[in-house]
Amino acid sequence: MDSQDQVCPVCGQAVESVVRRHKTLGAWVPVWGPGPCRNPHCAEYAGPPSPREQPPPPQQPPESAGRRS
Repeated sequence: MDSQDQVCPVCGQAVESVVRRHKTLGAWVPVWGPGPCRNPHCAEYAGPPSPREQPPPPQQPPESAGRRS
């Protein structure tokens, strides 16, 4: 297992990494840790991802963006 891989402490399923921060000597320091568990059979199940957690869909350029007059 790679040191970058995060797993749920209850069920052992792979979870995404999330960054949190804490202040040390007046500077905010990032701390990487396991994200919420998405396994519905796990006791630590966090539910489906909220719309804020999902990345926005890729935007298509307007049809007129490729044309030049």
